[in-house]
Order: sequence, then structure tokens, then C-alpha cells
Amino acid sequence: MNEKERQLFQQLLNLKQHALAKYSHFHVASILVTADGSQYTGINIESSSYSLTICAERVALFKALSEGERDFKEIHILSDDERPVSPCGACRQVLFDYAPDLTVYMYGASGEVRVKNIQELLPDGFNDEFLK
Repeated sequence: MNEKERQLFQQLLNLKQHALAKYSHFHVASILVTADGSQYTGINIESSSYSLTICAERVALFKALSEGERDFKEIHILSDDERPVSPCGACRQVLFDYAPDLTVYMYGASGEVRVKNIQELLPDGFNDEFLK
């Protein structure tokens, strides 16, 4: 892990403590970084109506979008699992829609890091080109 990744990992560890995972007990934190270096954070927020739960990645993305951001560089994700965990399918789709060149950093609680492009995580992804 390089110094930048170490710093983001520490931020993620601190942020993950705020996750509201009272049903799954699977805490996730994310930090979305824009092209100009701005950071938007997210945690998973669960509902007793499970389908209304929202993942940390979408919280960070929607916060950024709602504030006018449109140019995203990377997202960093940490869960409780020792291994790096990839974004779920819904998060992959929304990230692909708004940041098709996004670099995804997936951290395990052990400190292991895996790095992929969102297009690698969602090959042949559906996008607005199909809606024309």
C-alpha cells in the first residue's frame, strides 16, 4: 500500500464506524474523489425494509452529484471483510453511468488493496447509448 492508499485507508476506517448496518452488521465506507481532488464520503445505511437500504458507494456518488460534481477520478471502498470487497451490482451500474472511467480501489480490513476500472467490474455495461 502506498502512502496515498494508507491515508485513505485510515480515513475509511474512521468513516466506517458511522455505517448504519444494524441488520447485516456489515459496515462499509467509501470515499469518492473528483478530478480536482474533492472528496465525498459515504456509508451504508440499512432499513428494516431491506430493499430501501443504500450502499456507501451510492451515498458518496449521490452526495457529489447533488452538489454539482460531474468529473470523477476514483472511489475507495472498505468493508468489514478481511478481503477487498467489490461494489454490488447496483453500485457498479450507477458508478458506470456517471463515471465510466472510474478507478475503483477495494480495501480489505487486512489492508490488502485491489484496483480495477469500473469497466472491468461491469463489462459490456448498459448505458444511455442504448436508450436512443
